[in-house]
Amino acid sequence: MNYETIIYEKRGRVAVITLNRPEKFNTIRHPMPDEIEQAFESANKDSEIRVILLQGAGKTFCGGFDFSGGLEHMTGYGIPCKPGEYDAGVDMLVALNPWAAPTQKFMSIWKSPKPVVVKVHGWCVGGGSEYALLGDIVFASDDARFGTPYARVWGCNLTNMWVYRLGLAKAKHYALTGRSVSGKEAERIGLINFSYPMEELDAKVWEYVNELASIPVTQLAAMKYITNHVYDRMGVQETSIIGPVFDIVMRNTQEAAAFVNVAQEQGVGAAVAQRDGPFHDYSQGTPDLKPNIYE
Repeated sequence: MNYETIIYEKRGRVAVITLNRPEKFNTIRHPMPDEIEQAFESANKDSEIRVILLQGAGKTFCGGFDFSGGLEHMTGYGIPCKPGEYDAGVDMLVALNPWAAPTQKFMSIWKSPKPVVVKVHGWCVGGGSEYALLGDIVFASDDARFGTPYARVWGCNLTNMWVYRLGLAKAKHYALTGRSVSGKEAERIGLINFSYPMEELDAKVWEYVNELASIPVTQLAAMKYITNHVYDRMGVQETSIIGPVFDIVMRNTQEAAAFVNVAQEQGVGAAVAQRDGPFHDYSQGTPDLKPNIYE
């Protein structure tokens, strides 16, 4: 089928799903969540596919949700966002609706019986970082940056995969500060599986993917099911429902309204500068706190 925001292709026993909005850092905007779910459905219905690879086109994996038009990006999910028309109740109804909620669409990554390998480079922040961490095996370039800057204003963890992957002490630090972490550091602290220099990343990913694809798909599915079951009992899927509701609340505080007003009146860059300036990171950081994509 034809997709607007992703590319779906088959390479032998591997289905490759590529986020394809490179001019916008592959930020999430309707219909990307729907298309991700459809692509994962296609891969899981294809008897020839054993492994799924998720990656991003261009210089980055995913820059989170696209709010370059304020709340306008939510209109694709049926939420009216014109001045005076936004309804938090409608937003909640969408967030709790498994047939409409963008987060629930991306949970297809977690629910996929076939293993999902994620290849991260550049920025992997906000909702993009959570979606990457829903994968089974995550690779990253050493200079990639993972983070949840919405922890500071206008948002809340959606799936909370940071908690499930890191444990309490480290998860609290990143949840409260919104600090970012490099791919190399992410591997060290156990947020992801592997980190390599950018020039080695693709080869290392495909070496691993091809190894997985040599294993019977039923064996892969059984091992994924039994592992995910432990974390489902810990609350992964319940968290992915309640997280977006907290996100709605935190997008409707006085501070959130001020953040959106700055973004609408002065541009997203100005709003982000105010948010991250005190921490001197993300766009306000030194080169060592950014991926090497600006050369």
